[in-house]
Amino acid sequence: MNRRIVITGLGTVNPVGIGVEETWRAIREGKSGVDFITSFDTSDYDVKIAAEVKGFDPNLWMDPKNARKMARFSQFAVAAAVQAVRDAGLEANDYAPERAGVSIGNGIGGFEVVDSSLRKLIEQGPRRIPPLTVPELINNEAAANISKELGFKGFALTSMTACTSGTDAIGAALDMMRLGRCDVCLAGGTEACIAALAIAGFSIIRALSTRCDEPQKASRPFDKDRDGFILGEGAAMLVLEDYERAKARGAKIYAELSGYGLSCDAYHLTAPDPSGEQGIRAINLALQDAGIRPEEVDYYNAHGTSTPMNDPIETKMLKGAFGDHAYKMKVSSTKSMTGHLIAASGALEALVCALAIRDGFFPPTINLDNPDLDAGCDLDYVPNKGVAGEIGVALSGSLGFGGHNGVLAFRKCQ
Repeated sequence: MNRRIVITGLGTVNPVGIGVEETWRAIREGKSGVDFITSFDTSDYDVKIAAEVKGFDPNLWMDPKNARKMARFSQFAVAAAVQAVRDAGLEANDYAPERAGVSIGNGIGGFEVVDSSLRKLIEQGPRRIPPLTVPELINNEAAANISKELGFKGFALTSMTACTSGTDAIGAALDMMRLGRCDVCLAGGTEACIAALAIAGFSIIRALSTRCDEPQKASRPFDKDRDGFILGEGAAMLVLEDYERAKARGAKIYAELSGYGLSCDAYHLTAPDPSGEQGIRAINLALQDAGIRPEEVDYYNAHGTSTPMNDPIETKMLKGAFGDHAYKMKVSSTKSMTGHLIAASGALEALVCALAIRDGFFPPTINLDNPDLDAGCDLDYVPNKGVAGEIGVALSGSLGFGGHNGVLAFRKCQ
């Protein structure tokens, strides 16, 4: 349980970039990945915008025959995993396959497969649905495909805790590594649910922004004019290794993954508990697990969805967990640029924390023109432009439908 676990490789496919450096450059510059939906006809929909991944070619990252047997969320996951392993410089002789694991978060599975197969079932009958319908759509296939592609045989776990899935998958990997169940672990999240049924489903509960006349300004966490989140898609993966093993093989180290906390509101199927009590507890548990004092935290990457309910409750959580220090540390929501990648969000935001620590840079919250002071949103959210500064400790928090709370703690590796 005293093993130090570090991040040695990163990979991502997301609305602002394919690959780590392209993504990080876009986030540093405050570029939005939100635009009009191209994957289906939105004529009958109030919501016409999303954060789609553009220009993705799965054949660059995997065998085309294998890619054709995967849903989009699995393709994203494999591409990000391959990137991360290459970035880590891992060679086959650096680990035993039986000591290499996979821990992936996914919320909804192959939603486009559900859409297309259901349409064929209704229009053409049960004998005409594609034979790979079930293997493509079920949630565990991303982890299974990564294991198959890379030969990781230790375990292939899938966390399904809605918007907290990616965070919980990384936290589960941390626990597995501390228990000595593996030496190397690929951990992260993936999602691809920009589909007709998903947009309709989130719209009917008024979760999505309808600011369709200004797509790139629609995601505006903590701003008084926010009106809902932007659905995004993509994947992010981290290579986790034991510090001593990583050091011995001369691996570069982005940051140390030093703590994890989780809790559940036990309150509502979609709304967070207004008290924020369990979110505060998740933060405290992560800090305790990492051996970090609240006043040591320099940066908090917030869940920051841009919904009327989330942002003030999350701000309340931060004040409850950090006290006066909440006003001294910097807080930002990179969902203002990437949209909400559901299960992949926590993983992408963990990746951002690692890069923020590496480069000493606080990412911005774009579109924050009028902070919602009436709702208590009065912290330093790094409005509109990122700033340089030493980051010794960063936290990333996720809040999921069903009341799931997850927090990861990162520190600069000394």
